Amino acid sequence: MRVSDLHELHVEEAGTPDGAPVLFMHGGPGAGISPIHRRFFDPSHWRVVLFDQRGSGKSTPLGELRDNTTWDLVDDAERIRERLGIESWLVFGGSWGSTLALAYAEAYPARVKGMVLRGIFLSRRTELEWTFVDGARRIFPDGWDEFVAPLTLRERGDVPSAYHRKLTSDDPAVRREAALSWNLWEERASKLVAEPKKVEECDVEHEIAIARIEAHYFVNRGFLETDDQLLRDVPRIRHIPAVIVQGRYDVVCPAESAWALHRAWPEAELVITADSGHSAFDAANSRALVAATDRFAERWVPAPAL
Repeated sequence: MRVSDLHELHVEEAGTPDGAPVLFMHGGPGAGISPIHRRFFDPSHWRVVLFDQRGSGKSTPLGELRDNTTWDLVDDAERIRERLGIESWLVFGGSWGSTLALAYAEAYPARVKGMVLRGIFLSRRTELEWTFVDGARRIFPDGWDEFVAPLTLRERGDVPSAYHRKLTSDDPAVRREAALSWNLWEERASKLVAEPKKVEECDVEHEIAIARIEAHYFVNRGFLETDDQLLRDVPRIRHIPAVIVQGRYDVVCPAESAWALHRAWPEAELVITADSGHSAFDAANSRALVAATDRFAERWVPAPAL
């Protein structure tokens, strides 16, 4: 689906054409979709719409940063809804996907029938400082030392900007080294038990695209008007039924952000899983997410005739 003179999106549908529509928003930003993402939805109940955001996955151009902002992605989601003739849908997103889901819902509340969010990231300064200044490094000091090793002492004063320069370098070797280092730092913290990918298993061009897009969004603070924009605009969506799933030991997106969102949106159900980290595929997180989509399906999908 072409959305601009520059960008073309890869869009998929799964499940049943007559099912309740749901939009899946992937994380990263830049991570792209995978067949495993369909497994959060019972295919006999849901019409699942998934898309690779600009520059991600199978969308083209891969890793492109021009015309690539939060609000471009929000408008892309609305274009997809209109193209598919969907009146309103459940919106599902985790990590960066939760950021984008909130931004979309707050921009188009009439088009959102319900929400399932995980590992809340509000793109606030404190969250970025947790990851890149003085938070996660206290839990992963060994990984942090490896992460900042390619940087000079001066560059370590602003790690995202230093990596952004490397990831947008004209030198392919510099981009490759920076991308693998950036992604490894995130992977170390993403699961309760880390399973970092081996370099030989990586698709280097996709690794570079993910890291480039993440750094692009982080140095631009998610392209939000204010640091608290997503919390500020929660009143626009408080009428929407929602479930928030948060791993207690999430080191990428600590539970404080989910708690802040729940305090602003007390009508939303908050499920804190006692034995999960950040990953949607930590077992307790997966169970809670599937339970949430199953409950929405029971509410919205008519029972089959006997």
